[in-house]
Parts: sequence; C-alpha cells; structure tokens
Amino acid sequence: MLKLMKLELRKFKLSGYIRGALIANVIILGLLLLIGYTSEIEKELSFTDFERVLSLIETFVRATFVVFASVLIWTMVIGEFKSKSMTVMFLYPINRKKIMIAKLLVIVLFTFSAMIVSLVFVTLGFAIAHSISPIVPDASFWPVIKQHAAGIVMNTVAASIMSLIPLYFGMRSYSGPATILSSFLIVVIVCQYFGDITLYSFIIIPITLALIGAYVAYLAIRNVEKRDIL
Repeated sequence: MLKLMKLELRKFKLSGYIRGALIANVIILGLLLLIGYTSEIEKELSFTDFERVLSLIETFVRATFVVFASVLIWTMVIGEFKSKSMTVMFLYPINRKKIMIAKLLVIVLFTFSAMIVSLVFVTLGFAIAHSISPIVPDASFWPVIKQHAAGIVMNTVAASIMSLIPLYFGMRSYSGPATILSSFLIVVIVCQYFGDITLYSFIIIPITLALIGAYVAYLAIRNVEKRDIL
C-alpha cells in the first residue's frame, strides 16, 4: 500500500498544492491580523480572548482545506475516470480496490497534514504578532492551546475524513464543478458562525460528517471492482 501511495505522490506531484497551501496560510494569517488591528484602531474588540482567535483559526483552516481536498479528489480520482486514464491503471496486475484505497489515503493524509501544519503556522504567527503589538486583551496563549490541543487534533481528523464527501457528488457525473461546489456547500454549513459558535462546535456534527465521508469512501472502494462509478 505504501508503494502505491508513493507512486500516486510521484504521479501527481503535490508540490503545487503545497505552494498553494502556504499561500493560503499567509492569507489566513494576514486576514486575522487585519481583523484584529482594524478593530483595535476602531476601538471595537473582535478578539475578546484567545479562545475566540483559536476558533477562527480552526474555522478558516478547515474551510480552506476542505476545498483543497475537493480539488485533489477531482485531480486524483474523478478526473482520471473522466479521461479514461483510470481504465488503463486497472489493466495493471494490481487490485482495483488497493489503487482506490491508496488514492483516498493520500488525499486524507495530505488534508490532515496540511491542516495541522497550517494550524501551527497561523497560531504561531498570530502569537508572535501579538507579542510585538498586542491584539487580544489579557491573552494567555499557551494554556489555551494546551487545553484545546486534543480537541483540535480530533476535529482535524474528522474534517480530513469529512472532506471525502464531495467524492460522491463528483462521481455521479464525473464533474469537477459538482465536486468543488459540494465542498463549498459543506464549508457554508459547518463553518458559518451563529454568535460565537459554529455547527462544527457540536461534537455530533463532525462525527456524523466524518462517518458520511467514510461511507462515501467505502462505496467508492466497494464498487470499483464492479463498475467505474459509484
């Protein structure tokens, strides 16, 4: 399985996606700093405590990489079915299910890794900026991070599996727009704020969406031996 995953990484050269992720991180950090410093100038407290900042960082990162995952799904799976190059792969003496599992594992692991790295990068960047010019009143960064670290990792695991949901919509008609638009719909649903919370704050929501994502992956793997669509 590891060999298949390495072959997928070589084939699709994710360096472009890594550069895109780095650019997204800089934009997220810049946006957070802009919100913080602008509100400070206008004497309005957008960030009353660091828990609020951490929640926004999670939301922005989650939204960004759910969409990133949908682009990977289109490139690595759906686009290959549409162009018939997947059919050529299936002629190799390799189990079809293993090929599909390798592709989906690469997508999930890349999404998870990108989210974790982004969370660390943006959080540290914000903390450094705050240490130079305070943004959040009476912010105790590290205690808050330690308190929420386990929950953040679990939310990230759920989000990386949830990001497979667009696979179902894209495979119905081998459509790139359907794949990416469905990821935007997921982002709108789970990342929209209601006061100080999002739907994703309720533990049942990420668990349910992760289970749906896992089921979509199961359907793709199960049916790939019989036909080329879900």
